[in-house]
Amino acid sequence: MRRLPADRQKAFRLGLTAESRAAAYLVARGYRILARRYRTRAGEIDIVAMHGRLLVFCEVKARARLDDAAEAVGARNRQRVVAAAQAWLAANRADMNVDIRFDVVLVAPGHAPRHLPGAFDATE
Repeated sequence: MRRLPADRQKAFRLGLTAESRAAAYLVARGYRILARRYRTRAGEIDIVAMHGRLLVFCEVKARARLDDAAEAVGARNRQRVVAAAQAWLAANRADMNVDIRFDVVLVAPGHAPRHLPGAFDATE
């Protein structure tokens, strides 16, 4: 496997750390993590979780400031998460009898993660 440039390695590690913080935050609030970094040809879902009968597809964004992280969740990013969620549902038919929600967790140094339930929907 080809070695990533130093700036990409740093971004990759930052992403993993942010996803770990987001997952711990969700678990502390009663979510059960089903998958992390679920990859498909259409895109990737950072966290797939259950909360009761609610299946949550969660995008995690990390930036230096929480506001910058929120702005980083663009339309193209949302479309990729929705497409990956469709792939998840096709592969996990048992999850079809649940409610579905698309959340975002924002992560920034020195701040608790900010959870945005229902941040977007599949029609965007």
